[in-house]
Amino acid sequence: MYRSHTNGELRESHVGQQVTLAGWVQKTRDKGFIVWVDLRDRYGITQLVFDEERTPKEMMETASRLGREFVVQVSGEVIERESKNPNIPTGAIEILVKEVAILNQSLTPPFTIEDETDGGEDLRMKYRYLDIRRNPVRENLVFRHKVTMAVRNYLSEKDFVEVETPYLIKSTPEGARDFVVPSRMNEGQFYALPQSPQTFKQLLMVGGMDKYFQIVKCFRDEDLRADRQPEFTQIDCEMAFIEQEDILNTFEGLTRHLLKEINGVEIGEFPRMQYDDAMRLYGNDKPDIRFGMEFGELNEVAQHKDFNVFNKAELVVGIAVPGGNKYTRKEIDKLIDWVKRPQVGALGMVYCRVNEDGTYKSSVDKFYDQEDLASWAEVTGAERGDIVFVLSGETNKTRAQLSALRMELAERMGLRRADEFAPLWVVDFPLLELDEETGHYHAMHHPFTSPKPGQLELLDTKPDEVKANAYDLVLNGNEIGGGSIRIHDKKTQAIMLKHLGFSEEEAKAQFGFLMDAFEYGAPPHGGIAFGLDRLVAILGGQETIRDFIAFPKNNAGRDVMIDAPAPLDQEQLQELNLKLDL
Repeated sequence: MYRSHTNGELRESHVGQQVTLAGWVQKTRDKGFIVWVDLRDRYGITQLVFDEERTPKEMMETASRLGREFVVQVSGEVIERESKNPNIPTGAIEILVKEVAILNQSLTPPFTIEDETDGGEDLRMKYRYLDIRRNPVRENLVFRHKVTMAVRNYLSEKDFVEVETPYLIKSTPEGARDFVVPSRMNEGQFYALPQSPQTFKQLLMVGGMDKYFQIVKCFRDEDLRADRQPEFTQIDCEMAFIEQEDILNTFEGLTRHLLKEINGVEIGEFPRMQYDDAMRLYGNDKPDIRFGMEFGELNEVAQHKDFNVFNKAELVVGIAVPGGNKYTRKEIDKLIDWVKRPQVGALGMVYCRVNEDGTYKSSVDKFYDQEDLASWAEVTGAERGDIVFVLSGETNKTRAQLSALRMELAERMGLRRADEFAPLWVVDFPLLELDEETGHYHAMHHPFTSPKPGQLELLDTKPDEVKANAYDLVLNGNEIGGGSIRIHDKKTQAIMLKHLGFSEEEAKAQFGFLMDAFEYGAPPHGGIAFGLDRLVAILGGQETIRDFIAFPKNNAGRDVMIDAPAPLDQEQLQELNLKLDL
């Protein structure tokens, strides 16, 4: 038996007991005649004491050789500490050691294994197995486990069945790039790793499974951003014989259950917002509604004067910043520089102060009088003591720029509190999205999303007006889930693929298996997929998903610990019938 108790278990009630513990040496304090050792495992820290008057001499000699992160086993008596430590659960006791065995020695770690470590992120990623020993990382992984167990328990109680779907599938041209896997036994042919189990979960509905879920790895070979991983985890769900309302109610229930079970937060009904309204009021389709600063469109009250910057703009739009009139000119200039950064892309910004006496002072007073500026304040909802920031230009770009400014201001003003949760359904997305470079439409969600009832015929005449029977679940300005009611008949699916540019032959080659299945009695069905990594991070009060992934990739998509991706040797390439010209 390596241990009778863990290092977070012993209390004053155990005083006098003989125990055996095992773990890692956190630190030692050697006074010569007495040695204290903090022994750590996943459960906590217990202080060991080696006393030359009460500990065998050979054990004292061993204690003096213990280094940081040595793996040891000790046996001894639980005694009461003279100087108690109220900061740890085991702080009232210590172990008077009678026997100690070094199970494994350790090199000096490249960073301290403490909550506040001296290791940078790159170094900690290289030695992730050491980083996991630190409390914050370990607690995040335990937290993720609790979330996934709560998900499994909730869905199982609602009669969902967890079914595994394949990882080696067929590549499709829709969505992001696939990771491809060469087949040794089928020369010149490749599998793809799934971006989602979409078609398989639909086939499970055809198969009569009725309610399916899976906590599943998915893969996308796309350009990386700061908080995006090439492999990620989804809570993937599908239901048969349902309408949109059934999906929304079921997964409102799941989200409400998680917030209560994990965070102790009670949430009532989830508000719903149309996609068009989200874009008009917040500039993006995943608005953070924990705070205000809704957009006010100013075209009618700002394009009637000689200010050509506004007159030539497709959209003039502003936000009222509560209490913003206190900003100095220097602070405003810094914000103007912020929106002009390449990451945001604005050419400039106009501002209007709303003074406490009811007067207005703007950066364009040359062109606008007090009555004009009062209209700006009215449209944006600005009150005395506020400031109005205004951007202009092409509609979509300007909305995105002002949305970025809104979020930055909220962050600076402390309005994005991690312990406050504001869920929101965004519905009625466009079915299709125009690619301005190619002039072709592609599916905003995926090609299996059903149009809203009665709008199928608009695909031929007004494709940009067709709404999707789709929905996204937003939490604190992050999309945590998205889904749709699916197409479930072959004819409609063929029409949809035709409008996405697939020939009849291409549609059959790529999706013939699904369309054939629809001819054998496919039920109406729909579903949703949650991004587990993002969901766990938000529930954990953090923004960075890497903190909740055991072995994450870095911003370049590399695993610096195992040095992957890596080249294959020539023999492997030959077996796979691959030739690389380097």
